[in-house]
Amino acid sequence: MSRKPVFILNGPNLNLLGKRQPEIWSAETLEDVERDCTALATELGLEIRMFQSNVERGLVELIHRARDEASAIIINPGANTHTSVAILHALSAFDGPVMA
Repeated sequence: MSRKPVFILNGPNLNLLGKRQPEIWSAETLEDVERDCTALATELGLEIRMFQSNVERGLVELIHRARDEASAIIINPGANTHTSVAILHALSAFDGPVMA
């Protein structure tokens, strides 16, 4: 049986990395981050799936999907970091490791 992938979730506005205020948020794009994560995952023998959503509901639905499809979640909830009880509750219902 193969191991389930790690879901890497990115929240609102992270699709604008490298495009919006690069002097503050870095010139590195979300595509650059995905490339680096894929390279590291390959080194570690892991499979990853990266997602990005600008809406809280989208992240909650991805977390729910991860319950069946993922071994772990790595999440940068972006603008939802300090405000989303819904994301917190969804992550609390995930049985695997979560890194935020």
